[in-house]
Amino acid sequence: MTHPSLPADLLAVLASLEAPADLDRVFSDLLSPAETETLRERWAIIKRLDEGASQRVVAAEVGTSVTTVSRGARQLKYGEGGFRMALDRAASLASAAAAED
Repeated sequence: MTHPSLPADLLAVLASLEAPADLDRVFSDLLSPAETETLRERWAIIKRLDEGASQRVVAAEVGTSVTTVSRGARQLKYGEGGFRMALDRAASLASAAAAED
């Protein structure tokens, strides 16, 4: 099944926003509270899996089903590479922030 692409103009706008607070405002208007919670949950799952936690441990920590965590694990391993890119960027940003301290 092909995943639908987001509109190019929306992606361009999101990419142009540099301040996290600006992105948060856009996502607050764009997403429902349930969609925001799903996004938060998915990010928590991916980060913990990348740290090496087992799917069962992640499910217990995040408060979700092992099936949901398994879906995240599949995307991390076989997806488009977006999670890997985001995780690498997050690590790079954390490293740069630590170097500034």
